[in-house]
Amino acid sequence: MATPWKQANMAKSEPTASRRAGASVRCAVYTRKSSEEGLEQDFNSLHAQREACEAYIKSQKHEGWIVLPAQYDDGGISGGTMERPALQRLLADIRAQKVDTVVVYKVDRLTRSLADFAKIVDIFDAHGVAFVSVTQHFNTTTSMGRLTLNVLLSFAQFEREVAGERIRDKIAASKQRGMWMGGNPPLGYDVCDRKLVVNEAEARRFATSSVATWHCSRFDCWRRIWPPAGSPASGG
Repeated sequence: MATPWKQANMAKSEPTASRRAGASVRCAVYTRKSSEEGLEQDFNSLHAQREACEAYIKSQKHEGWIVLPAQYDDGGISGGTMERPALQRLLADIRAQKVDTVVVYKVDRLTRSLADFAKIVDIFDAHGVAFVSVTQHFNTTTSMGRLTLNVLLSFAQFEREVAGERIRDKIAASKQRGMWMGGNPPLGYDVCDRKLVVNEAEARRFATSSVATWHCSRFDCWRRIWPPAGSPASGG
């Protein structure tokens, strides 16, 4: 006897199963993790997502579902972009008619952008590919199912944008406090305790270099073209 959870998700396989009556339903598992943290572990988030998806596919064995051996794993890549190697391979295989159903752990593993999701769904629809989320119940063949999916994606995109704003605000506040926020330090400076400190030896070499002379000559030229306000040359 099928559980309510299985019954709610069986509807997702109907388009593919009916179209390929008596044939196997080829399922591609897509996994993604936004950060690289923990990817070096023997069992990481990508493995956990794939294990859950494969377990669900096995539960649909009576419908002819099988797991494709190809692995589509994007580790350390944001869901706000479609420029992901594994996602592009998946879409290429869909266009080549190698996939019948795409299975993900959660909708936001596929994308966190509504605009990108619309593009992906268009590709799915054009090639008759079904879409299954293991932990979220919806049927993409109905208008209500698509509405539910769009609502879920709206929250996923909102979460991504809020996180981005929070990070930008933190970086701006840190810069106002004189903290160095990463990258290569300017010539003549070193980073110490997240602050820029003058490297005296490097600064002296730069001060006597041709580069410094070139910068000074350009600065003098600029001063002649745009003299400081209040100077005799400025007429102020």
